[in-house]
Amino acid sequence: MKPRHILFILTLALYSFISTSCRAHNIADTSANADSIAFCSAQWEVDEHPGFSVKRLSISDKSLFASNQYITMIVIPPDSKRRLAFALAKDTLLPTSELAQRTDALAAVNGSFFDMKYYNPICYLRIDGEEVGINTPGKDDTINRKYYQYASIKLRNGKPKLFIPDSSRFAEQSRPDSNIMTAGPMLLWHGERSPQRDDRTFVTYRHNRTALGTKADGTVIILTADGRFRNVAEGLSLPELTSIMKWLGCVNAINLDGGGSTTMFVKGRPNGGLLTHPSDNGKFDYQGERPVSNAILIL
Repeated sequence: MKPRHILFILTLALYSFISTSCRAHNIADTSANADSIAFCSAQWEVDEHPGFSVKRLSISDKSLFASNQYITMIVIPPDSKRRLAFALAKDTLLPTSELAQRTDALAAVNGSFFDMKYYNPICYLRIDGEEVGINTPGKDDTINRKYYQYASIKLRNGKPKLFIPDSSRFAEQSRPDSNIMTAGPMLLWHGERSPQRDDRTFVTYRHNRTALGTKADGTVIILTADGRFRNVAEGLSLPELTSIMKWLGCVNAINLDGGGSTTMFVKGRPNGGLLTHPSDNGKFDYQGERPVSNAILIL
């Protein structure tokens, strides 16, 4: 057998292995580079809950983006036997877990960006018909929105739908939806990677990240990546986060607030329900949760 034939057979076998592994984890592999291979063939820890599943992945050999990662996601299938509803919550200053417990939510994740001094939202936020946050203006442009305000979530019948608002920072005010949360940037739109700025460390540097994505079949994925701990969880750049959401099969995906705000909570789990390792205390534990302005709840 000629060497090129052997190489072709080995390549085919490797691709088959990757695809099989991705299907086993309900992950859609879209490329055959080393990072997608590492991600799709990784072993996830899976816990089933009524109506959704929790999956966690720890990579400690730097096989993904030449880094160590700790990634957690909530997966809600479209045919869930338990009817789940999404909701938005806001408070002046409360950790995500407390916002969830106050409403007896099954799960929660931190929401959109907010002012660290006054704790008011800096992206548009409407909850149950009440406008509680606006898109703050730029220094030199008070009409157009900032680059991290170009993606939004609206709730329709308790389900999240993503959309791209108009460039005017006032555009959401004319929409009829009772619940809207703006953040950004959009990571994926109709299956394609959205353009992202390369002149902002917010985009290019690795940080803790939070994202929400939807698949073509209606599956909702909420994902967090711990960060700022080089030995166990380095975090992701936005291009890296986009790749992961695409490998998971999302057709649309939005970036939410990250950094020290990144928190995922599931009711009844150990460590006060925290599945992430919030980094505000500088330790890879469950004690560094940051008070936030708003959150996304699963009821």
